[in-house]
Amino acid sequence: MAARTSFVGKPLACAGRVGPRATQVACRSVTRAQVAEVAVLNETGEKTGTKQLDLKFAGESSKGLVHRYVVHVLRNQRQGTSSTLTRGEVRGGGRKPYQQKGTGNARRGSRRSPLIPGGGAIFGPKPKDWSSKMNKKERRLALSSALVNAADAIQVVPDLDGKFGDMKTKSVVSALQSFGCGEDEKVLLITKDQENEGLYLGGRNIPKLTFNVMNNIHIYDLLNADRILMEESVVPYVQETFGA
Repeated sequence: MAARTSFVGKPLACAGRVGPRATQVACRSVTRAQVAEVAVLNETGEKTGTKQLDLKFAGESSKGLVHRYVVHVLRNQRQGTSSTLTRGEVRGGGRKPYQQKGTGNARRGSRRSPLIPGGGAIFGPKPKDWSSKMNKKERRLALSSALVNAADAIQVVPDLDGKFGDMKTKSVVSALQSFGCGEDEKVLLITKDQENEGLYLGGRNIPKLTFNVMNNIHIYDLLNADRILMEESVVPYVQETFGA
């Protein structure tokens, strides 16, 4: 399998400009169509042909755009609910703990001091909103560019509806092996919906298998996968949504 370029941690490739504004300018100026050829497999895992996806591609600015989308998704996943009590919020401490002089100890005016166990926290975390904004067109272009880059790892497989009625992990593992997925490979399976209960219940115990629905493809799962399996009914939606 051909090696894929990692978009995570890459700087924005734009002539002398950085930041979201530069990415927006680049998106408007260098967006073009890119043909991605993906392999088509039958139920036994044999390659029966290829399909071409005519997708939007951000050109040289795709690395910075995809990286910013990954940061946007990961920031929005953070809850930001960590909280500590400051000196003024700790309960008690109204009484002086011991007399000012004669004990040999440091002078104390309250038990709520951060220097005493059980006291307040100094510069501790407080609830914070980590979310960031990104335009819908930019998000869609970033995901489309990531699909173009991952074309070598994408394989189109027949729809898996009704094929896992036993709801057993063994059946799902056998199907993945027939499609050429190794035990150490991280696999992303993109389905048309979540109604295939047998597939989801049978595959949830597989550590390196991730499920995505076609209308909610996760950019991080897409970049993190070694092999991407896409149901045949998902291809028209991808072409219509991300097509040039």
